[in-house]
Amino acid sequence: MALITPMHQDGSVNYDKLEEIIEDQIAGGTDSIIICGTTGEAATLTHEEHLDVIRACVKFVRGRIPVIAGTGSNCTETAIYLSKEAEAAGADGLLVVNPYYNKGTQKGLIAHYKAIASAVSLPIILYNVPSRTGCNILPATVAALWKDVDNIVGIKEASGNISQIADLMALTKGKIDLYSGNDDQIVPIMSLGGKGVISVLSNVAPAQTHAIAAACLAGDYKKGAALQLAALELCHALFCEVNPIPVKAAMNLQGWEVGPLRAPLTEMEPENQERLKKAMAAYGVL
Repeated sequence: MALITPMHQDGSVNYDKLEEIIEDQIAGGTDSIIICGTTGEAATLTHEEHLDVIRACVKFVRGRIPVIAGTGSNCTETAIYLSKEAEAAGADGLLVVNPYYNKGTQKGLIAHYKAIASAVSLPIILYNVPSRTGCNILPATVAALWKDVDNIVGIKEASGNISQIADLMALTKGKIDLYSGNDDQIVPIMSLGGKGVISVLSNVAPAQTHAIAAACLAGDYKKGAALQLAALELCHALFCEVNPIPVKAAMNLQGWEVGPLRAPLTEMEPENQERLKKAMAAYGVL
């Protein structure tokens, strides 16, 4: 799951709350935690905060489940620095997003990821989210990296393009570790050979999200589909404004007191918060 970063009202990181949330996630059956990803507001953490949050997560988890650290950047050298520091902190793997804003070519993406992978020994999950980065890593590029670089082992696919994902699985003979990056596409992606989901929904419904993936892993796609469809309205509500605005609002509605967002993100619009409340109530998490 993709964990939020709780804040105090002054905007500083709330480490006590972070530990509480991690304990709840583990109790809810979450199999792994992504720390300092998009949902964790990594883009507005300083490098020092970013690494401190990773270190804290490793400490709080105490080896019970894997900790995957988000260490991507639009600067290759920065991504290498964060990745090396995350490895030193005890992370079990890395999630590395496509370099945003620069919009590297496919050749540039290969060079970027190879440079990061050569600097660390941890397994790396690529993260493709073109809607946020302006950059789409193509199936042939992913397949080439997966074949050529031992510690590039998987991809979080949040392109929303099922045809592209099918092409990727065909090119890798279904062997790359594929994770859904969209909560409304868990079952379709797992039906193509996906291993699970790196989930925003899990922040507010860890056991329910785990159940969707578990059903698919057990081969019961009919059950998985029913669970997926039951969660659909809440999935949509959690993305009716840019992530992680709605999920932090949802956790605050649940009483978690995870605090505010960092600028330029702002609090959820009232009409969208009402939509979120209704969806949470209907799903039984409020």
